[in-house]
Amino acid sequence: MRLSDFLCEVRGGKIYGDAEIGGLCTDSRVAGKGDLFFCFCGTHEDGHKYASEAAERGAAALVCERRLPVGIPQLVVPDGREGMARIAAAFFGHPERTMQFAGVTGTNGKTTTATMIAEIMAAAGRKVGLVGTPGARYGNVVVPPSLTTPDPVCLFSLLADMADAGTEIAVLEVSAHALALKKEVPILYDVAVFTNLTRDHLDFFGNMQAYGAAKKLLFSSARAKFSVLNADDPFSAELSGRTPCITYGLETPADAFAVLEREDLRGCRAVLNLEDELCEVTVPLTGRHNLLNALAAACAARRLGADAEAIARGIGNTRVEGRLEWVANYRGGDIFVDFAHTPDGLLKSLRALREHCGGRLIALFGCGGNRDAGKRPKMGEVAASCADFSVLTSDNPRYEDPVSIISEIEAGYRPVSRQYVVVEEREKAIRYALDHLCEGDVLLVAGKGAEKYQEIMGIKYDYDDKAVIKSLIGN
Repeated sequence: MRLSDFLCEVRGGKIYGDAEIGGLCTDSRVAGKGDLFFCFCGTHEDGHKYASEAAERGAAALVCERRLPVGIPQLVVPDGREGMARIAAAFFGHPERTMQFAGVTGTNGKTTTATMIAEIMAAAGRKVGLVGTPGARYGNVVVPPSLTTPDPVCLFSLLADMADAGTEIAVLEVSAHALALKKEVPILYDVAVFTNLTRDHLDFFGNMQAYGAAKKLLFSSARAKFSVLNADDPFSAELSGRTPCITYGLETPADAFAVLEREDLRGCRAVLNLEDELCEVTVPLTGRHNLLNALAAACAARRLGADAEAIARGIGNTRVEGRLEWVANYRGGDIFVDFAHTPDGLLKSLRALREHCGGRLIALFGCGGNRDAGKRPKMGEVAASCADFSVLTSDNPRYEDPVSIISEIEAGYRPVSRQYVVVEEREKAIRYALDHLCEGDVLLVAGKGAEKYQEIMGIKYDYDDKAVIKSLIGN
C-alpha cells in the first residue's frame, strides 16, 4: 500500500509526499526500511521527537499530528491515536468488516464474561476468536498475553489472522484504557456488554467521572449496534437509551434474570429467564457474581444467534484460569486463587467464599506499585471487614517499596481489625498461610490470578501463585 491510500481512512488528514508502505511501526528503535512510523503525544512522551531516528533507520513515511522538519513523506492527522487505529485496520485489510464482534467492558468480570460468550458461540457451531487479559485464541492458535486490549497494530494484525483462519465471531475484552486511547475505534460491535463500574485505574483517569466517561464511549450507535447492560449497577442508567439494549440482573428488575436452584463452593445451578425464554444452566465457577456474568454472556450470545441449548452447554464448558479458581484442599482447607485486585473485586470474592466457609476465611493479597494508590487502604478495609484473618504481602511492586505499599493497606485494615500479619515476600506469605490452614478454612490468594510473573524494579520474574501453592503442598 501507499501512504496516499490511507488518506481516505482519516478525517481531516493532509498528505505531504507519497511512499510505498511495507510495515507499521510505533517504536523508532525497531523502525525498518519501508515502515510507516506513527507519531503522537503519548501519556508520558511525545512521539514526534523520535521521527528523525525512525527516518534514519529506514522508515518510508510518518503519520503525525503536525508537520515535521523530517525529509520523508508525511500524513498529518488531527488525532494520531485514532489515525493509527484506522490506518492499522486498513493496512491489514479491514478484518473488522469481515466478522461479527462482541465487546465486553467493565471494571470486573470482563475475562469471565468474554470467555463464556466465546464458549457459547463455539457450542453453537460458530468459529470464534477471543482476545483479552489471558491473551488470544482462535482455532488451534494461542497467543500469549500482553495487554487486555492490544495496541492497534497488534490488534488488527491479530484480527486479520483470525479472519484468514475463518473466524466468524471475535469476542474482545475492551478496557477503559483502550477506549480512551482509541485502540479499537474502527470496530462496530454487534453487541457491547457492560459488567460494572467500580474503582480502578485512577492513576490514569484521575477520577471516577473520567473513568466512567471512557467506558461510556463503547455504548453509542457509532460504536455498537446493541447493548447488554447490568441493571444491578447504577452506571447502566447512563448507558441506556444510547443503543437498543437488554438489561440483566439478580437484585434489580431486568429483562433477563436468574432463579438460583443450588450453590456450593464449586459453582451453582440456576434457571436463566432471558426475556421469558428459560434456560437451565450449571455455572462451574464459584460465586454469585459469576451467575451474573453468565447472564450477561447469555444475553450477548443470544443476540449473536445462540439458542438455549448452546447457552447451557457453553456456560457449562467455561473454565477461566485464575478467576476464583479452586486449586487444592490442604489440611482440610480449600485454597482458591483469584485475580481480584480492586476493592469491589476482593469484596465479591470474599463474600462468595464466606457463604460456604465452615472455618476461618483467610485472605492473602497485596497491591500493585505505580498504580492507583487510593485503593490500597480501601482494599485493606474490605479484607478486614470480610475475612477472619489476612496475610498482607507484595504484588507487582514495580518501582515502589513493597513495605510502603503494605503500610498503605494497613492504614485501612487496622481501624477495622488487627487480625493480620505482614509477610513481604509473596512465596513466604503463601507458605505462612498454608502452615496455618485448618479443617474447614478457606484461603483466598488474591491479586494475580493467572499472571505468570512478579514485576520488581522493571523486571518481570517468573512467578505463578498456583504453581507455588502446588509446590508447597507437594501436589
